[in-house]
Amino acid sequence: MSNTNSDNRSSGSSGLTFKIGILLLVLIILVSLFAAFWAASVLYTPPQRPPTYFTLYDFEFFYYAHAILSTVNIALLLILSMIFINVYRKTRSEFAFGLIVFGFAFLLKDIVANPFITGIFSFFASGLGPFIVLPDIFELAALSVLLYMHLKY
Repeated sequence: MSNTNSDNRSSGSSGLTFKIGILLLVLIILVSLFAAFWAASVLYTPPQRPPTYFTLYDFEFFYYAHAILSTVNIALLLILSMIFINVYRKTRSEFAFGLIVFGFAFLLKDIVANPFITGIFSFFASGLGPFIVLPDIFELAALSVLLYMHLKY
């Protein structure tokens, strides 16, 4: 009886080790890609020129809204990721693990697309008008639904 109990522990432990290994591998790949792009932007920086054309609907408001919504999305993703990690610790559910990966993927996307981060590397968006804000609005709605569903149930 004790042999089967120890076998179940070791198989559960190896599954967790495998998942942690995959998560670390993905994290290492993402960090190395970030380092490569950062090095490329430091070694080669083309001259950044302001656009020579004027777009009637390209207001600063859209870029400020993008910065604010992107930062709010990052905060929501951090909260949701902590919730997903706690759920995974309690249940060891594959679905909860998938939500963790989902949350971190969106978190990395939002960190990379945040105007403060792109500004550090001297890249600026221009000429996009309201289309710079629309993805953030849709993502904010989706993350708000996820947070609401977790808090309700």
